[in-house]
Amino acid sequence: MAVRVEVWGDYALFTRPEMKVERVSYDVMTPSAARGILESIYWHPGMKWIVDCIHVCAPIQFTNIRRNEVKDKISASKARDAMNGKDKDFYMVTSEVISQRASMLLEDVHYVIEAHFEMTDAASEGDNPGKFQDIVKRRLKKGQCYHQPCFGCREFPARFKECETVPECPEELRGEKDLGFMLWDLDYSDPQNIMPLFFRGKLVDGILKVPTRESGEVLG
Repeated sequence: MAVRVEVWGDYALFTRPEMKVERVSYDVMTPSAARGILESIYWHPGMKWIVDCIHVCAPIQFTNIRRNEVKDKISASKARDAMNGKDKDFYMVTSEVISQRASMLLEDVHYVIEAHFEMTDAASEGDNPGKFQDIVKRRLKKGQCYHQPCFGCREFPARFKECETVPECPEELRGEKDLGFMLWDLDYSDPQNIMPLFFRGKLVDGILKVPTRESGEVLG
């Protein structure tokens, strides 16, 4: 069942994993970020979202800002100790571990996500594609979501609506643009060893086509 969702916002940060300290965004929304937006609108164990393509409806513009982040995280060992009743400091004092870092963001972003969903083995007897399709369309028309969709980070919210007509491609994006290797999604088949998957992104007349896992274009 095909769905088209129009999303837009002031800023976006789809972080490149190769940047370890300063955050730098991909030129375009990643398929995993698009899936996250769709799941924030409607998620059910009986279905899974598959992103087909992403329309870039606004010129690609970057801007630099500085953001406060924490440089540490609570370790898994401390969490286990706290669960086992040991007297450990299971907290983090933000003022002691705060760090100001630069981020290269996208600004004035506007996309149309084309996707479909497939039924999973977790679907119950009463679940069917028509039912899910109706729920998704109803939620889009009412602006309902489980949690606020965002563009990569929580502080960059995404507004959304059902797309009836895809906006025209900006003149600056006409032709073909090689985006390099982009994050496709994460492979959760082994919870103990979650692996990132990549593909070679190519923007053609403002459209990023997303290959399927079986296409041979997705690399682990």
